[in-house]
This record gives sequence, C-alpha cells and structure tokens, in this order.
Amino acid sequence: MSARLIESLATTGPLAELFSDQSVLQEMLDFEAALAQAEARLGIVPQAAADAISAVAKVEAFDTAALARDTLRAGTPGIPLVKALTERVRALNPEAARFVHWGATSQDVADTALILLLKRARGILANDLSRLEQALLRLSEQHEKTMMLGRTLMQSAPPVTFGLKAAGWLGAIRRSKRRLEDAFPQALVLQFGGGSGTLASIGEQGLAVAGVLASELELGVPDAPWHTQRDRLAALLCACGVLTGGLGKMARDISLLMQGEVGEVAEPGGEGRGGSSTMPHKRNPIGSAVTLAASHRLPGEIAAFLSAMVQEHERGVGGWQAEWPIVAAIIQGTGVALASMAEVAEGLSVDANRMRSNIEATHGVIFAEHAMMLLGPKLGRDVAHKVLEEATRTSIAQGRHLVEVLAEMREVTRHLDKATLDQLEAAEKYLGVAREFRKRLLSSAGQPGFSEKE
Repeated sequence: MSARLIESLATTGPLAELFSDQSVLQEMLDFEAALAQAEARLGIVPQAAADAISAVAKVEAFDTAALARDTLRAGTPGIPLVKALTERVRALNPEAARFVHWGATSQDVADTALILLLKRARGILANDLSRLEQALLRLSEQHEKTMMLGRTLMQSAPPVTFGLKAAGWLGAIRRSKRRLEDAFPQALVLQFGGGSGTLASIGEQGLAVAGVLASELELGVPDAPWHTQRDRLAALLCACGVLTGGLGKMARDISLLMQGEVGEVAEPGGEGRGGSSTMPHKRNPIGSAVTLAASHRLPGEIAAFLSAMVQEHERGVGGWQAEWPIVAAIIQGTGVALASMAEVAEGLSVDANRMRSNIEATHGVIFAEHAMMLLGPKLGRDVAHKVLEEATRTSIAQGRHLVEVLAEMREVTRHLDKATLDQLEAAEKYLGVAREFRKRLLSSAGQPGFSEKE
C-alpha cells in the first residue's frame, strides 16, 4: 500500500502499509485468535471454538470502513470488532460464537494490536538505522583528513575535518540506537487485564492465560496490566523523538553545506529528485527537507502523548483514545527521517576542493585564535586578543591574508618569527585532537547495536 497523498512526506511505503487499516485490523484479529487458542490450551474454552475463531479471523472477511464508522460511535475499536467477529464465527460454528473475546476487554485488543504493530516497526527502523550507520562510517573513514571550515553561530571558525563531522553525526545516531534498544523490549509487552485489570473473569487461571497468550504473540509478559500506565510507550516514543532530533541536526548541517555559496556537499539527485518546478539549475536538499519536517512535527506529537498519560483510575477517558494516531505519526515520522538520511548518507557527494577553497577564502582570519594563543604567553591573553581583533579587522577590510598583516605589526614580530608566521595558516597543524575525537566516536559506534530481536 502506498501512502496517502496528504501523508506522502510523512511516512514510507513499508510504514504506510504497517499502519494501514488492513494491517491494524489483522493485528486485532490475531489477538482474538491467539486468545482463543491460549484459553483452549488451558481448557477454558473448547478447542473447536478456538479453531473456529482462528479460521474466520482474517482481514479479508471484514469491512474496515464500517468498523471505522462504528468505532467512532463506540469510542473503541474493540466493541465493533468483537461484534463483527462474533457474527462471522456464529455463521461457521454457532456454539463457538459464545467464546469470542473470552475474559478480555476492549482496551486489551486495541493496546496489544498497537504493540504488535510496534514489534513489526522495530525491524523496519533497525534496517534503516543499519544503512545509515554503515554509510556514515564510510564517510568518516573516507574523509578522515578532508579539511573544512568549522562554523560557530553560522560564522567561519577554525578548521575541522569532514571525517570528524560525520563521526559526530554517527555518534548521536548510535546513542539514540541504544536508547531504542532499551525502550523497545520494555514496550513490547502484552496487554491483557479484563474489565478492571484483575482478570477476575478468568479466575485463578488469569496469569496462566496471560503467559500462554504472550507466548502465542511473541510478546513479553508485564508484571500487571498497564491500561492507564503508559510510561513504557512514552519512553519508546521519546527515544524516537531524540533520534529524529539527531537526524534533523544532520539534515540541517547538510542543507546548509549545500547552499550555493558554500557548495561543499550535495545530496544524491536523479530523475524527479531535487529539482525545482521553475528553476532548472537547482539541486535541492530533499532528503534533508523531509527529515527536518519530521523533526519539526515530532516534538508536538510527543508532547501530546505525554499529556495524555494522565489517565483516570483503571480506564482513561480521552487520554487513551488519543494515542493511536499519535503513536502512528511518531513511528512513521521517525521512519521517514531515518530512511531519508540513510539515502542521503549513502549517496552524499563531498567536494573536498571546495572545502579547501572556502578555508582559503577567509584569508586566514579563522586562525586568529591560533595567533592569539601563540602571543598570549608573551603579551597576556587580553592584550593578545586586542591585537588580533585589530589585525583581523585590517585583514578583512583590505582583503589581505592575516599573516601579511601580522608580519607588519611590531608587537607581533617581536615574539613570533617568520617561520612561525608562515605556518600559522596551515590548517592541518591546527586541528588539536580532532583525530582522536573521531576515533573515539567511531570506537563508541562500534559497540553492539540495535537489532530487531535481542
């Protein structure tokens, strides 16, 4: 299934399919079938009844549009679903119809269906995370020594390497990956509590049914039902928000580096990608734009989920009902940002010559800090700072290299010889421990990572 046109910049094909009506409904039906089979195994319902329920629990037999309309009236998808499922079971086996949804409540089926969707989403996100990680690792290694301007407050600053910048993006992505590693197993747990979260309708076999049901669905078993305790989901969604923020930071850097007057990197192009409807010369940062759009949307969605956590007693009024579209939007936003930046990183063009030219275009003023630190022990830091302020103003006003100006200042030449000044603008010699930082980031990124299953 393709995404709806209105969501075409907010999801991917696999995630649009995952959260389609058919997919969501099938997960609810899978819960009902698994519940019946678990109870049959424990002798609570007849095996024939469980088999009949499983036989008709197929999405093709249901009218999703009618269920959606009825859900709006019922206030929960569970009620119209159970009614429709019962009718279909009755047509196959009238006796079995008595055991549909045995001992469960509407929120059990809705919440567990959502968790089953998240379990599938985990693999989709993991795949694109792996692609992005490998691409950033390659970029960092390939451009270990590629010099470029540092930029602070949008202004030119002392040099860095593109390898370090890519390693910084990778480090942030990997830290988010580990947050997801912690959050997913916590969240992927069964919801099964019955009316008030005590499973009183099943009696002493409640825990046994929950265990078998969780095993059937390959989910964890929580300590107790979590109908109004939404912290596990909140932690997962917040981890998605942090990840998407990190992706947005990468996208912001790339889109700025793609500006025409900068021209240091370019996203992959191709037919129908990155062009303009009116300006044929343009190559737009489309992947970055889609990612930045997601990073703008998600904080509001996450805030909405957090506000909905304040739920009443054993069943929420309004908070729980708000969650499905919020969770779907957050997961899809995270997924489209991940897929977009993986594609960008895999095909990113890096113009090392332009990076070097942009350094040279500063006429060496970015090395004023270097000169100040050389003069500081002789003149005092405050005096050296004033000397360099004057020198850089002159350099910029006259379009001359900073070293030329410094070579004419007696307070400078008394302390710095010609050989020192000649090396002042050597970018490779003013990188501090950039090489070590890059290695540390890559070493950290090499730790065991996020996978679909533990």
